[in-house]
Amino acid sequence: MEVEKAIKDLKSLLAEKVKGILSEFEKNKNLSKKDKFLELCFCILVANSSMEKTLKIWEEIGEDFLRLTKEELSQRLKELGYRFYNKKAEYIVEARNKMELLEEILKFDDEFMIREKLIKNFKGISWKEASHFLRNLGYKNFAILDRHVLKSLRDLSIIDEIPKGLNKRIYLKIEERLREIANKLEISLAELDFYLFYKSSRKIPFK
Repeated sequence: MEVEKAIKDLKSLLAEKVKGILSEFEKNKNLSKKDKFLELCFCILVANSSMEKTLKIWEEIGEDFLRLTKEELSQRLKELGYRFYNKKAEYIVEARNKMELLEEILKFDDEFMIREKLIKNFKGISWKEASHFLRNLGYKNFAILDRHVLKSLRDLSIIDEIPKGLNKRIYLKIEERLREIANKLEISLAELDFYLFYKSSRKIPFK
């Protein structure tokens, strides 16, 4: 099967690096409440933005995410060249006011329930962002269907075309197809996601 061969080829090239990154992500399950919130901030910001630019902005603001007002954060994001400064500042400050709720949600044993509750309770967190956040905390059973992954899926004929939107039904349908492929290859969905991202972007996602 073309898909399995393509992934096996990428795995032979990238597996050591990818497994190292995933191992580092697993350590993030033990992050403090504050640092988990900061990880959530990154995932809110990176949606519809480049990873490299978002990382620079996220690192520049750092722990100021914990104290800036919505207006101050909006201005800071604008000064740093971030496009959606008003809306994302609003989402982040609202999320900051729910840090205790975030901790409670992450205590659930059912990882799929955790994802659903993140989407339900936090603005700016949809299926992709929730999956990204959880992957960065060491969860391995979700797909992050960003534009690079979707392009690879189209090129490998796993999907016919890149969907214009990713509602729950479409997201979970594509994710389940990827889960089947990952199971056949005896790798995690998180690991498969790295290879699909690389196939389109020629980069390994580092966060």
